[in-house]
Amino acid sequence: MKEAQARAFREFAVANAGPLRRSAYLFCGDWHFAEDLMQASLVKVYRAWSRVQRQDRLGNYARQVLLRTWLDEKRKPWRRAEFSATVPDTPDVSADPDERAQRDWTRDVVRTALLAIPPKQRAVVVLRYFDDLSVAETAQVMRCSEGTVKSQTARGLDALRAALRAGGHADLVERKFAS
Repeated sequence: MKEAQARAFREFAVANAGPLRRSAYLFCGDWHFAEDLMQASLVKVYRAWSRVQRQDRLGNYARQVLLRTWLDEKRKPWRRAEFSATVPDTPDVSADPDERAQRDWTRDVVRTALLAIPPKQRAVVVLRYFDDLSVAETAQVMRCSEGTVKSQTARGLDALRAALRAGGHADLVERKFAS
């Protein structure tokens, strides 16, 4: 790889590593596994860099690679059982402790419910509502039709609501996820 291409890839990787890791975490629910997914995805993008750097949507391509990497890992026998690990919080001294506690609780409840829905529905919900992709961009990343994205989104949100209700959080459903 030429020096200019290597520099362009480094700039891309630095700018996109954080968002890719966050998306990976929302897919899998484990920061360590998310780091592995992000790194594996960046390696795959690096290998294809000379072919893909001319694309105007490198971010979507990287998300697509991340999604495919995660789905491939989900198919492996040793990855079939998902687990939930508690992640230590870093204090935000500028926030009100009561509001912070409520946000943390809500985040943990939603994350737990998100892990309870099927992987493809989870992927659509994460891409649409956490990564703020449009229906068309989500369809491109997932390599499916826009109709599939819309139906998977509806099913995913219904499954998320059901998981929240099953966990005894019907009040949260009414406040945050009302139809």
